[in-house]
Amino acid sequence: MKMLYPFVMRLSGIMGRKKHKKNPGQIIPPVSLYQLEAQLLNGNRFSFNAFKGKKILIVNTASNCGYTDQLNALNQLFEKKKDQLMIIAFPSNDFKEQEKGSNEEVAQFCTTFYQLKFPVAKKTVVSTSPQQHPLYAWLTNKELNGWNEQAPSWNFSKYLINEAGMLTDYFDPGFDPAGSEIALAINT
Repeated sequence: MKMLYPFVMRLSGIMGRKKHKKNPGQIIPPVSLYQLEAQLLNGNRFSFNAFKGKKILIVNTASNCGYTDQLNALNQLFEKKKDQLMIIAFPSNDFKEQEKGSNEEVAQFCTTFYQLKFPVAKKTVVSTSPQQHPLYAWLTNKELNGWNEQAPSWNFSKYLINEAGMLTDYFDPGFDPAGSEIALAINT
């Protein structure tokens, strides 16, 4: 997969996987992100309230996707910005069954191949459905987040939340985590 990554990134621009949506006017969410929780691969639960005062980048991931090498860039971004940015991966099998493994297999993959330093949640349903994780329901419903209804278009869609719990940006998978567009959004 790593050898295919540069080709996949170039193809993303051509195939339309480079949509960036921005909060149109600093719209405050009607429902607080900080009341939501998730569970990590190790079984520990966490509340998003623990990340108040930090930006949060939420990314739905998959081990067998052409974008999987973005995990390297996400790891580097986290190491560089960990004082001001939390990154949380949400493995999902919603797109072409590219995350077939169990939670234990996902944890092994993340540790063995990428030595991830940021938290990884248990496998999650991110697509709009009755089984959708409450976080993704919040990220993709303007009645909850204030403005956005964009569900992940594919693996490695990215949502940026500011220090006050406001959803500020959505980035399609074709945006490199080390790219200037995401850096600008994080530094704004």
